[in-house]
Amino acid sequence: MTNRIFIWVGHPKAKSLCAGMADAYQAGAGRKGSQVRRMDLSEMAFGMDAFSGYDDAMPPLEPDLKAWQDNVAWADHLLFVHPYWWGAMPTKAKAVLDRALEPGFGFKYHSRGVKWDKLLAGKSADAIITSDTPPLLDTLIYMKPARRVMKNQVLGFCGIKARSIKQFGPVKTASEKKISGWINQAERLGARAAA
Repeated sequence: MTNRIFIWVGHPKAKSLCAGMADAYQAGAGRKGSQVRRMDLSEMAFGMDAFSGYDDAMPPLEPDLKAWQDNVAWADHLLFVHPYWWGAMPTKAKAVLDRALEPGFGFKYHSRGVKWDKLLAGKSADAIITSDTPPLLDTLIYMKPARRVMKNQVLGFCGIKARSIKQFGPVKTASEKKISGWINQAERLGARAAA
């Protein structure tokens, strides 16, 4: 059983389909007895201009980014939920990863060569991505960049095992029935994560 789950909603608006998916996932996990913590990008405050790369001049993390790190460290399992804009997550969501998955927390490069230590190994994660691009079209034409980056360059790079990476869409043409089905899938995914 996954006892501790951290849910991060990477949508800049408070009310969104991403937030609804997170609500459903949280309900499913909670019903199975998991402890759940959650943060929403829409409520996070930090300086996006403060980051200019991983070097000795990195600014200290603001309280919300430190809390995000603390929640990731606390959790056995993670859920990242975000929309798919211009082939990736929103800029502000990406800024959280740029700032908080810093060297010494998410990874650590070896002093020589190109190898690195995966500092979050032992954790697992799900990701839910909403898009107006139909997922099949995104796979065939664009080779599913958001799903691939989340699985390999974000989670995998830090040692987190991806359990499920789901993309739901197209949102703009989806009926209420279709969206309700996606919400139900998110709830089942949360229950499965807890089990």
